[in-house]
Amino acid sequence: MKNIPFSREELKVVSEEPSFFGGVKQVYNFPITPREECMRTYMDKNPDWLMSDVETVMFMPSVIPDNIARGSCFEAGDPLPREQFGGKDMFGVKWVFVDIAGGSMEDPNEPRLLTDANEWPEKVVWPDIDSWDWEGSAERNRDLLANGKSFELVFLNGPWFERLLSFMGFETAAMALLDDEQEDALKALLHKTTDLYIRLVDKALEYYDIDGFMVHDDWGSQKAPFFSEAVAREFFLPEMKRYNDHIHSKGKYSELHSCGHIEDRCNIFAEAGFDIWAPMPMNNTIDLYQKYGDKISIGLVYDRPFDPATASEEEQRAAARDLVDRLLEPGKNCFYSFAYNAKGMMTPAFRQELYIASREKFSKQ
Repeated sequence: MKNIPFSREELKVVSEEPSFFGGVKQVYNFPITPREECMRTYMDKNPDWLMSDVETVMFMPSVIPDNIARGSCFEAGDPLPREQFGGKDMFGVKWVFVDIAGGSMEDPNEPRLLTDANEWPEKVVWPDIDSWDWEGSAERNRDLLANGKSFELVFLNGPWFERLLSFMGFETAAMALLDDEQEDALKALLHKTTDLYIRLVDKALEYYDIDGFMVHDDWGSQKAPFFSEAVAREFFLPEMKRYNDHIHSKGKYSELHSCGHIEDRCNIFAEAGFDIWAPMPMNNTIDLYQKYGDKISIGLVYDRPFDPATASEEEQRAAARDLVDRLLEPGKNCFYSFAYNAKGMMTPAFRQELYIASREKFSKQ
């Protein structure tokens, strides 16, 4: 599909909304809807501008028990009060909401569901997702999902490493990945949890008008991955690929949220078929974009930051144009990252110039 020529009429501000980066974001008179642009970027690999926090919305409906247990719901209606967060997730694991952290942890007073992966056929109780009130949730969220943005349903606990952590705890799960006597059982468990999430994808698409899915699976610490590439390939890559193949068969995009210093695992994420990954600040997003941008859309953080308190508007605009002119390459996909070290730079001038410069550049490709 040919790109749309840029017109400065697009810079007319049609609305203002709260921004992930703080303050408000100005929504411009885009030539197509943000939803259409999102699909052109992630599915067609043919963006019209460099996306940021305007085009997509994370959707975390309360019908999925994990979202209440983990203390993270986003849907239509009034927000749930914090005293309702915590409790049991879809597998019956109990979580406690920690107010100062703004999230939940497994209840330390409860015994672990598993001490050995070989126990799972007897101990894991699989959720009856058909009994959840999908119809009520769909009706409640119908208008929200029709607002012109691209909504992606978030699986806050994914089916792979993070799910093992909730079942077994970190040390026991890490040991299970290295124990030959648990290998077969662990692979069977991961296969079945992936089956469950494929069914959840189908349920969501039956009831919600959404474009994509985000799955959480943290793989590293501040300094290094939790496990080797060989372990990732053996246990997780086949299941991730199966999950993503199913999402793509439905014409939808798939995003991975994975924290930690794990730039050495980006090749796995790309091979698994994820369309999007936003690395955390300890990763070199420029290198990742240059290496893998033709395979996966990378959340990019500008590598020549400015101080928004002292930089002039001209300097802010020059920084945005430098990012676009120097870093963005034809055939490679990215968006402006939501990573916390990117937040300070998203001033109104920087945001507008990112849009102008990327619209001009992409319209000529």
